[in-house]
Amino acid sequence: MTSELILEDDAPDDEAETAEEQKPTGISRNKKLIVVALLALAVLCGGAFALMRYLDSGSSSKVPAQEGGTEQPVYVEVPPILVNLRGSDGSARYLKLKLMLVTDSEKKAEEIRQKLPMVLDGFQPFLRELRPEDLAGSAAIFRLKEEMLTRVSIALSGSAAKDVLIQELVQQ
Repeated sequence: MTSELILEDDAPDDEAETAEEQKPTGISRNKKLIVVALLALAVLCGGAFALMRYLDSGSSSKVPAQEGGTEQPVYVEVPPILVNLRGSDGSARYLKLKLMLVTDSEKKAEEIRQKLPMVLDGFQPFLRELRPEDLAGSAAIFRLKEEMLTRVSIALSGSAAKDVLIQELVQQ
């Protein structure tokens, strides 16, 4: 029995010695975690900065070209359009649409203003064939804008307008 007691008494002394050997001599574990976290943050910030510079490099090449002589976009207001929509149930449905056409020069804007009756005449048949279901959702608005731009290009026999901006779209 005495031998067992001696072994049991030796065991705690061995554990105490190994615990003392395992204590860090310099930097504590918390300090190491802080240093690693700061290094990771620095790497992430550097990557974000590099990505922003990369994405900005594409747009910065366009800015001097605009400042060097290219004119700002010119907007041509189209009078409000009110048309009947085709309803499947025979009820009266209306669409009120207010547009602006975008062009890149005042010369083209003046051409659009002179031929605006032809542009409006091109819009009417298309708009009168629309159904209320055709105008549901954001994809429908995109298709409407594309179709209107196509009709402007046909009416003006060229690419005078760059874009169609929908200012107001009301269904009743």
